[in-house]
Amino acid sequence: MDRIFTLDEARALIPAVIEDARVVISARADLAEIDFDRRTKGRSELGGLPEMKGLQARVEEILSGWSEQGIEVKGVAPVLVDFPSELDGVSVRLCWIEGERELAWYHRTELGFAGRRPL
Repeated sequence: MDRIFTLDEARALIPAVIEDARVVISARADLAEIDFDRRTKGRSELGGLPEMKGLQARVEEILSGWSEQGIEVKGVAPVLVDFPSELDGVSVRLCWIEGERELAWYHRTELGFAGRRPL
């Protein structure tokens, strides 16, 4: 059975999600730069294949950790996560996207991001 979060439970996890998201965002940028530099210049100041593999492994570790907690990963560029929940008996997703400072949005499960509303 999938985890259902209360609003308080999801909000309690947001500081850790934001911190982990910073790591994902930094790794995402480094991966893009290494890849571009290797293709255009043949090398990157940020490293090569071993560094790329390490960054990819770190991102996967974070995303897997979120999934293990019941957090749904919807995207990495931008980082977008949902917390399955219920509001007034309706299945919803408490929704956080990179750049937000708190968990302040939700959408009905079947509507997705386009149906986002403030809590």
